[in-house]
Amino acid sequence: FDGGRFATSDLNDLYKRVINRNNRLARLQEILAPEIIVRNEKRMLQEAVDALIDNGRRGRTVVGANNRALKSLSDIIEGKQGRFRQNLLGKRVDYSGRSVIVVGPKLKMHQCGLPKEMAIELFQPFVIHRLIRQNIVNNIKAAKKLIQKADDEVMQVLQEVIEGHPILLNRAPTLHRLGIQAFEPKLVGGRAIQLHPLVCPAFNADFDGDQMAVHVPLALEAQTEARMLMLASNNILSPGTGEPIVTPSQDMVLGSYYLTALQPNYQKPNFGDNNTTFASLEDVIFAFEDK
Repeated sequence: FDGGRFATSDLNDLYKRVINRNNRLARLQEILAPEIIVRNEKRMLQEAVDALIDNGRRGRTVVGANNRALKSLSDIIEGKQGRFRQNLLGKRVDYSGRSVIVVGPKLKMHQCGLPKEMAIELFQPFVIHRLIRQNIVNNIKAAKKLIQKADDEVMQVLQEVIEGHPILLNRAPTLHRLGIQAFEPKLVGGRAIQLHPLVCPAFNADFDGDQMAVHVPLALEAQTEARMLMLASNNILSPGTGEPIVTPSQDMVLGSYYLTALQPNYQKPNFGDNNTTFASLEDVIFAFEDK
């Protein structure tokens, strides 16, 4: 770096300790040093190797400058930020986004609200292709400049692109296959993804700040699979139990009850002996059996 400073890996220090102690042990054995000194040097070499493999597991933790424990080989591969979970099991991908979810009560079950700002970024290559094909622009550079303006012409093309192009929504942790489902995107304002309330149980999602990831299937085969197999309206039953996982709850149940409940000042119509209004399903069954 500027000013003569340099950055070095913690492993360098740990390897340096092993090499120095190994060289010192070799010299002591060459000059036929007393057994007690050789034994002590072997112990120190073993401690250096242990610290390289798993610092702090055995003996004293090796610390560097500012009294911070040095990162050993085990520290590099374990934990959430380790090599396995960070780089091998999880990778960053193109054509993906992430945002907070909010309820979209006006959506159909197989639809989701996708923010325009996110949609224009996710579907940019498709929009560029269509802009050039329709002779609105001549090259990619001009198309990108037009997209940055995000005027009505671009939004119209974006609308055409997303029509019939399903997207995948995923909520971590993905504990069963319904943790990823396909939806038809609808362009919405704001920066939040809108989700139909009936699909929440499958994702174990609620609207207290949960975030969901968006992925765009590119190939025609992938789009077809998403539509046929993964569309939310095709996944009504739980794959684990076989029971319906899409069930009305909370506001929907309360609203349905309130809309169909008899009002206190409601006057029942008089149709002779026929009582045509009932307060509940039990009343209907009771009236039917009492005929």
